[in-house]
Amino acid sequence: MEKGYSKKIFTAKMFFADFGFLIWHLPQLVKVFTNKKIEKLIGKILIVTDAVNECMYCSWLDAKLAIKNGISEEEVKNMMNLEFQTSVSNYEWPALIFAQDFAENNRKADVEMLKTLTSHYGEKTTKDILLAIRAVIFGNLYFNTWGAFLSRLKGKPAPNSNLIFELVYFICNFVIIIPFVVLRKLDRNAIGLSGKNGD
Repeated sequence: MEKGYSKKIFTAKMFFADFGFLIWHLPQLVKVFTNKKIEKLIGKILIVTDAVNECMYCSWLDAKLAIKNGISEEEVKNMMNLEFQTSVSNYEWPALIFAQDFAENNRKADVEMLKTLTSHYGEKTTKDILLAIRAVIFGNLYFNTWGAFLSRLKGKPAPNSNLIFELVYFICNFVIIIPFVVLRKLDRNAIGLSGKNGD
């Protein structure tokens, strides 16, 4: 039997809760993503999180931004394959390991890893890292939920998904997502994860 859509997606409750969280923290998010001191670190965190959640649109966007900000194409590819052990500095390592674990475990922070993160970066930067991860996971699930409806149309629905929510979500976000779909298809130099199911 053919497997269904396996990427992480939103439920209606999760979508509105996460959307509200990000709107509430929007001023801080702007500061995090415009902080030049941690620009490259945040860029790498985004790529690793994209890879865990198999979001090909986010990985495409974040890879292009990372390269623009001075991260080499080889580093980007290593992180997208979660093979970043030799591509990052001692300063970056704890954040990337935490981001991978946090995303893999559905946003449940390992207590010891969180302590290590705070000890290594300090409380303020740790909060910035957590906020960045939450933001990119929202983006990942935003695109993945769109993909789940397309997968359903091919006879491969996501487990425990809701048809009504997916349909309403698809219709409401059509105008926002279609430009990303078109631009990525037109980008012949795209570096991105195709994902197990594709979109």
